Amino acid sequence: MVRVLVVHDALLLRSALVHLLQSADGFDVSSTSSRGEGIDRDDLPADVCVVDGNCLKGPGEVCRAPFLECCRDARLVVLTAPDRPGVLRRAFEAGALGFVGKDAPSQRLIAAVHAAAKGERFLDERLAVALMDASRTPLTARELSVVSHAAQGASIAEIAGVLHLSRGTVRNYMASAIRKVGARNRVDAIRIVQNAGWM
Repeated sequence: MVRVLVVHDALLLRSALVHLLQSADGFDVSSTSSRGEGIDRDDLPADVCVVDGNCLKGPGEVCRAPFLECCRDARLVVLTAPDRPGVLRRAFEAGALGFVGKDAPSQRLIAAVHAAAKGERFLDERLAVALMDASRTPLTARELSVVSHAAQGASIAEIAGVLHLSRGTVRNYMASAIRKVGARNRVDAIRIVQNAGWM
């Protein structure tokens, strides 16, 4: 019996995923949100964690601490969309074995969980090109850091203080990021970067 933990913040979708996986033979399924809601110590540890890509917060991090303990040794299957290259990159960096498109047929998720449980990779063909593109993030780490701070509402002066840079250098990084993502302005750059899942 493969112990599967489904991690999704939308209760309705989380319930649907649990129901789908329970309909397949050989799965013992539990679920939680990225905040750890509904998690029980009996659910630990999972063999496979099926995680909504929007729960991936940063390189090597899978959502938040309440369920990190049960996902630490589990094999990771990530649900995402091809237009979210940053999410795909974070999933890859977190060691995900399975990549399933959110618009894929239900049997693909079941196949991905079976493959991950055996330690095998599963890549939905709709995500293959997007995964290759995910390695080509147009922004440098510093540009991404500046845009991330700006997305949180920080001013140029505040960003300069936090990153220990001059205001002019912060403006240059922001201008470079705007140009690289093809944005019209700072707000548009933040929108583009967020939609791509790069932060």
